[in-house]
Amino acid sequence: MRFEELGSNVLMFVGDDHESVATAFLDGDDALLVDALGSVDDAHWLRGVLCGEMGKTVRVVAATHFMSDHIAGMSLFPDALTLAHRHYRHTFLSQNQRVDALYREPQVVFDSSMTVRWGQHELRFVHNPGKTMDHVSVDVPTADLVCAGDNIVGNIVYLSKADPALIRSAIGRLRQFGRRTIIGGHMGRFPAAALDNARHYLDRLQDAVVQIRADATPREADDRIASIAIESCLAPQVEPVAFEREWHQHNLEVIVAQSVFSLDAAVASRERHA
Repeated sequence: MRFEELGSNVLMFVGDDHESVATAFLDGDDALLVDALGSVDDAHWLRGVLCGEMGKTVRVVAATHFMSDHIAGMSLFPDALTLAHRHYRHTFLSQNQRVDALYREPQVVFDSSMTVRWGQHELRFVHNPGKTMDHVSVDVPTADLVCAGDNIVGNIVYLSKADPALIRSAIGRLRQFGRRTIIGGHMGRFPAAALDNARHYLDRLQDAVVQIRADATPREADDRIASIAIESCLAPQVEPVAFEREWHQHNLEVIVAQSVFSLDAAVASRERHA
């Protein structure tokens, strides 16, 4: 577990569980959290550092998306106002590893956008569906950063049950903010180039799967898809870390199990024979 100062009155916490991230924006002794880590143990550590050692009081906990590995700390701050996108329940119910004990009803929900002034910072909450339908990007121009949630995972993406086209569009909207620092839902912070890297990975992965589906029988295709190397999908000069390798393998499992990109393969085949 680690934390670091990203700028004036901005702290980032990275837990052990799934390397989930929480970002704290400070206004004197008051704190607003964007996301709340992935386990109760990690959340207790965050509270110990932020509240116990630093003497801050968490007043607001906002979710980039309502999955259990990002809201573990909500229940540890019972007096804090909770905030999420209106589709939070859809996301919570559709996740792969739901932990009902971590659920806490958000008190404030919104549809398209909302702005919160917190001390020296302005936080612009913008609905940006991609990995999940409730995904929110938190643009903070005063800190030159944007919280991306799980619309990227480092220099790659995680498909899970999402529409890849929706993830691609979400990354495009993140680029439009023009911020130098991207805070992911996992691992930590990244330079803006991570957005292009993640989209490159998604595009190359799709190309590889579509080509395999065009050339092989369904059974052969599954075996070949399961063997796609992450290096063949990464942007030039990008070296994968262990976390990205792990989630690339999860992507390959998802693609086989859910026939991801099969529609794209069918469309490509139809266009070739038109």
